Amino acid sequence: MGTLSEKELSMINDALSEEELLVKKYQLLASQTQDQEISSKFEQVAQRHQKHFNDIFALLG
Repeated sequence: MGTLSEKELSMINDALSEEELLVKKYQLLASQTQDQEISSKFEQVAQRHQKHFNDIFALLG
């Protein structure tokens, strides 16, 4: 990947921050629900957002 502009880096940073926040939110929701099926779905969504975060971060390396 070539050199990124400040705007591009800012957008990537924003995307990483959003994915990180979504991971935390869905993990919190999973821990607070009493329904195991719903908790499992929230965990799956959290894992999906963690993968998004990891994929975006990998592009920087």
